[in-house]
Amino acid sequence: MRHSLSSAANLMDVSIYGHNLEITPHLRDYIEKKMRRLDRHLPTVAEARVDLTVENTRSADSRQVAQVTVRNERGVLLRAEERSGDMFASIDAVMDKMSRQIERYKGKRVDRRRGAIAAEPTASTAELEDVEALEEEEAEPAQIVRRKRFIIQPMTEEEAVEQLELLGHDFFIFYNAEAAQINVVYRRKGGGYGLLQPELG
Repeated sequence: MRHSLSSAANLMDVSIYGHNLEITPHLRDYIEKKMRRLDRHLPTVAEARVDLTVENTRSADSRQVAQVTVRNERGVLLRAEERSGDMFASIDAVMDKMSRQIERYKGKRVDRRRGAIAAEPTASTAELEDVEALEEEEAEPAQIVRRKRFIIQPMTEEEAVEQLELLGHDFFIFYNAEAAQINVVYRRKGGGYGLLQPELG
């Protein structure tokens, strides 16, 4: 189920999705209030997505899952997820976590102005959502159990590394503007990053 709302501050587009639960008016109003507070931390947020899921797990203390994804006007993507035994508690926790990520991102922007790291991104970014190394559900060998289509736009290798760090992922798929091809940047176990540049055989 999908619900959309707009922030009074900058008409931020927010989509709310419920998985195995109903998005009640009370729940929707609670999220809207939280998102407006979040908007004050990062006024350049252009769109946000809130996913609320009730999982069928053995542990009742972790069934209520709240995930928030925001994208600012520069295309930078931030995502946070929290789970608990109460959906409102999960929402509170994920909003706090997202606020910390936003502050971290803003801190990096300040560092860039001081010349500490690469220049601020100017190209839009895209990210493969919900990529998982293993699916929780069992699947037959060689069976494709999920397909995702996503928009991808040019960026530099430095911007891809920054996006990987902001998302907290082990790898990130991007279009390398300098090489004019799809690349993958990944975190190496021994430290540092690796770059995959495919070639036709």
